[in-house]
Amino acid sequence: MLCWGSTVEGQLGIGGARDPVCEPRSCQAFNGRGLKEVACGGRHSLFLLRDGRVYTCGSNRCGQLGHDKPGDSPELVVALDTQKIGVVSCGQAHSMALNEQGQVFAWGAGGGGQLGLGTAEETVPIPRLIKKLCEHRISQIMCGNKHCIALSKDGQLFTWGQNSSGQLGLGMGEPSTLSPQPLKSLSGIPLAQITAGGDHSFALSLSGAVFGWGKNSAGQLGLNDKQDRSVPCHIKFLRSQKVVYISCGDEHTAALTKDGGLFTFGDGSRGQLGHDSTNSEPLPRQVQELMGSEVSQIACGRYCTTYIAVQSSTGLHQITYGMTTCDIKSPLPVKSSLTGSPRHMSGNWMIHDTCSSTAPEDFRVTNISRSISLINDASLNTWRMKLLDNTDSTITNLGSLSWVFLFGNFLVGLVLKALLFFVCSPSDDSHFKTNPKVPGIDLNSVRLLFETLSKPPFARLLEQATKSFESLLIPQLPCSPPDVEAMRIYLILSECPALHDSKNYITLTIPLAMAILRLDANPSKVLDNWWCLVDGGVFSRLVDMYKSIVVFLLTGGKALLVPVFLENYTSATLKLLEKLHKVNLKAGHVEYNRFYIPDITTLVDIQEDYLKWFLSKAEISSVTLCAYPFILNAQAKTTMLQTDAELQMQMAVSGANMHNVFMLLTLEPLLARNPFLVLHVRRDHLVSDALRELTIYSDVDLKKPLKVIFDGEEAVDAGGVTKEFFLLLLKELMDPVYGMFTQYTQSNLLWFSDKCFVEHNWFNLIGIICGLAIYNSTVVDLHFPLVLYKKLLGVAPTLEDLKELSPTEGRSLQQLLDHEEDDVEETFCLNFAVSPHREFVEAYLKYMFRDSVSELYQAFSSGFLKVCGGKILSLFQPSELMAMVVGNNNYNWEEMEKNAVYKGEYSATHPTVRMFWEVFHEFPLEKKKRFLLFLTGSDRIPIHGMESLRISIQSTSAEEHYLPVAHTCYNLLDMPRYQTKETLHRRLTQAVEQYEGFSLV
Repeated sequence: MLCWGSTVEGQLGIGGARDPVCEPRSCQAFNGRGLKEVACGGRHSLFLLRDGRVYTCGSNRCGQLGHDKPGDSPELVVALDTQKIGVVSCGQAHSMALNEQGQVFAWGAGGGGQLGLGTAEETVPIPRLIKKLCEHRISQIMCGNKHCIALSKDGQLFTWGQNSSGQLGLGMGEPSTLSPQPLKSLSGIPLAQITAGGDHSFALSLSGAVFGWGKNSAGQLGLNDKQDRSVPCHIKFLRSQKVVYISCGDEHTAALTKDGGLFTFGDGSRGQLGHDSTNSEPLPRQVQELMGSEVSQIACGRYCTTYIAVQSSTGLHQITYGMTTCDIKSPLPVKSSLTGSPRHMSGNWMIHDTCSSTAPEDFRVTNISRSISLINDASLNTWRMKLLDNTDSTITNLGSLSWVFLFGNFLVGLVLKALLFFVCSPSDDSHFKTNPKVPGIDLNSVRLLFETLSKPPFARLLEQATKSFESLLIPQLPCSPPDVEAMRIYLILSECPALHDSKNYITLTIPLAMAILRLDANPSKVLDNWWCLVDGGVFSRLVDMYKSIVVFLLTGGKALLVPVFLENYTSATLKLLEKLHKVNLKAGHVEYNRFYIPDITTLVDIQEDYLKWFLSKAEISSVTLCAYPFILNAQAKTTMLQTDAELQMQMAVSGANMHNVFMLLTLEPLLARNPFLVLHVRRDHLVSDALRELTIYSDVDLKKPLKVIFDGEEAVDAGGVTKEFFLLLLKELMDPVYGMFTQYTQSNLLWFSDKCFVEHNWFNLIGIICGLAIYNSTVVDLHFPLVLYKKLLGVAPTLEDLKELSPTEGRSLQQLLDHEEDDVEETFCLNFAVSPHREFVEAYLKYMFRDSVSELYQAFSSGFLKVCGGKILSLFQPSELMAMVVGNNNYNWEEMEKNAVYKGEYSATHPTVRMFWEVFHEFPLEKKKRFLLFLTGSDRIPIHGMESLRISIQSTSAEEHYLPVAHTCYNLLDMPRYQTKETLHRRLTQAVEQYEGFSLV
């Protein structure tokens, strides 16, 4: 052991000498006795041997030596002789010792409460047990001038003593705290180290987050000001530096990084910061003199001196700077060759324990014995056995903080990740990158942990953990976590199998959703960012879990819960799914239909739910599923749209009827209004007649049920005539002769033409027709790309939309985006007015889909929204809206046969019916589609799919030379009893090829 500096009180342990020791001097007191650790106080020293015995020397004015012998030489603290001590620490005039069972003993000056004994005794000469900490297994202790902090194995942080500058982190209140108090403001953060300065304190997380509090008169907290802090504050400047160790002086602080860099800040009046000046530094600043060397150990003197062990290519060197007889402002090597740990110093003296047989400790490597508990194979088995023996009450009462810290530590600890079955590269330090955009968490390891806990040997352990989650952890989750590190618990818990079990939905999973929804705006955004980064499997499981809860509440919720709880739980679950849905819109983890809950249509009366939602402005407060359209599939949304249409029609018809009654009462029958929207058109003048008819009607009239009358035709419109009207009108409007649309040959899709000369009201007419088709539940044949429906719903077009409309152009622009070289002009023969390439692509898309067609599209959308605008439109995805207009082509002809209904003497086994299906299935695809057009008025199927297309076939008494007749209003086919397959084939072919025109049968 080497020592130097002041020895006026005998604190160096070298006998009666009183003169200062100017160069390192050997102390023979512990030669060959296995010295483990030394701690230096204001004017006394503690020496810890490897066998757990404690010796002290120096000033004993306040009983800080723990014995009554002279302090010139180290003497055994007999009161601790029965304890095996593992850690010692010194304050200004008090001492602390921690035994291997995690119990803390204190003695010395206690007037400020720094002994934590619950009393303010001025002097406690014999070590006493701090009883309040006995229920916690302490792993680290640290003394400041007149305050102390302690870290437990389960991750809780305790502080006590003087609080004059906020150094306890409990807020500005009583000047002192006589017994340990939990520092709840850092709950949820897995801490790696704690340290104390004169009147300030620091805590370091496993992911390198640094928190400081207390006195800041010299900028020693590194917050770029000199204001004291009474609660822990995050030192944001150090967030990205991968800090692994902190040391505090009286009014300055030093931080060691994983790559061996050193940052110092605070008081520099004696050159103790090493920046070749006596200036104070309110922000952490790297010591330039040490760049190029790897610092492996740091320690700060209480007042001025800091010294560092530096590992370089030339070996280990001790470097000191700060207060000497002539203040040293930058690092200089100590003249003696030293090894060991340099953490034991005061303001004007220092003791250095050294052992040539062991390598010097590297502070950058986690000390497992002093860390919070790590989850590994050994610890899991230990807890499992203690549960079986029921001998450890701390295991059967695992608290919330315990599990937060233990799991957090498991996920980010470097040492742990290299152990046993939780294998990860020892060099992996991704956890240091934890920030609001990166969780720094290995969810695969989380899943592996829970899989292990799910095995039979650990069943009771998982059960106990689940109980702790329920009773302690989730209820205590704060609205504003102290740091992003504390938020990883939300990702961890989502992987816990207990939360996916329906028996825990009410007690665990829904309360977790409520805790997430309670988060303040900023932490809520952090969680959203993290969800954007998880893999698709993790995200899908989370979505599926909360979808299952919705079904669970809708099926059994009424029996299990009183209405108010059912309402609250359902609302929380749906809002959590809504939050996940918004994340998915940004991250694209899963297809939008992954959020669909198909069971909704059988569990809930969609029409009733829609009416409640529609009337929500009337302050009906009950939960409505329509407010969360992302969980509703196309079938449910179509039902809602049809309900909305029926509601609007009823309101329009009722308005017309009331007006007519009033006209009758006022004897003005000629002013009566038709309760229907009736269009009289001629086949030969379809476009002009439709324009004429629709322009005379008001917006309210468009909401009425539609009836179409073809002049000269006797059919009564029960739906079929309307279908053909839409079909023929749109076919004519799309005719290239009008030049309204450009047809892209590669995709066979249409888009607005920028060289159109027809009146804009024609585009308005097409918009109205599309709206009326949806409004009247009619599928129409429009060859527009998906981007049209995106624009109607306010969704911005993308390059994928151009690829759909014009594949060649889309691919070319994609190649441009992918091209990283600067030779764009030579490669693509293009000279850009904008830069970079992405700006050009964005400008091209803007011109293509907005600027060049703005007036034409505006006319179209105005007509469409006149009929179909409003609240209901917001429920649909663009692809769903497209399917509502044009149907889809997911043909399943076997499904159509399976769902067919037979009338008269026909049945599925009737010979004529069997021949019909044989003939039909032999038709090529185009002919089958023509039959569909002949029978239903459209060659596409409704959004519900084939199962919703129920056709009927009925027998007639007509002779064989008659053709089959279609009643498109009812999807009904009148088919004579043909005797041969050839006859049926011939007659059916003739019928489907002559489908236009209506007449009464």
